[in-house]
Amino acid sequence: MSAILIVGGYGGIGEALTRRLTEQSRSVIVAGRDLSKAETLAARYDQRAMAWDARDEEGWRSALVKMEQQSIKLDGIVNLCGSILIKSVTNMTLDEFRAVFDVNVTTAFLTLKYGAPRLVQEGGGSIVLMSSVAARYGLANHEAIAAAKAAVEGLTLAAAASYAPRQVRVNAVAPALVETPLSQKFVSSDEAKKASAQMHPLGRIGQPDDIASILAMLVDPANNWMTGQVIGVDGGMSRVKPKRS
Repeated sequence: MSAILIVGGYGGIGEALTRRLTEQSRSVIVAGRDLSKAETLAARYDQRAMAWDARDEEGWRSALVKMEQQSIKLDGIVNLCGSILIKSVTNMTLDEFRAVFDVNVTTAFLTLKYGAPRLVQEGGGSIVLMSSVAARYGLANHEAIAAAKAAVEGLTLAAAASYAPRQVRVNAVAPALVETPLSQKFVSSDEAKKASAQMHPLGRIGQPDDIASILAMLVDPANNWMTGQVIGVDGGMSRVKPKRS
């Protein structure tokens, strides 16, 4: 059996990606810390679920051994682990800053450390990490997430160079605000949603399918001449200043 592993996979984008890959007749493993949540989503699409903490090395080792024992061949890995902390540096504790790096950078590092060699063993494949528009566009009070996602972009480029000779592609997707359970506090009212939409040149905030479509493209073997890319899926925020009437 060949499968795409979605780490941090039971959030809004994870569900959209699982559905999209299922519609493409691809096998998926939905992974996260909460086995119940992973199993609930996986069962909805007749897929598999696993649980471990993506910040934990032993969790990665054990999960990959278990997949090998079950004769699961990995074609690709998508790491959707992330967090949102909107605070100025002066109001942020060191522990909060470290926690943002742990969720965003440590999980990306471990995805590469354990996932890339496994894909080499399988003959190649695709790893996709998650960045953010905040890594390339100055947004007030986004210092922690901006720094963490900039680190993810650095990992993406270096790992793409390291593993290209072994046919493992490494890319990243950098969204702006996407309407998911994680972002609900930022779009909890019509007024807040309208204000957020106006920040994006295309006039709306993102939906999970906007991101899932690009993720699915990046793990598709048909697109196997693409590596070392950070793709902005951000309603134009990072690159476009629209004409205002």
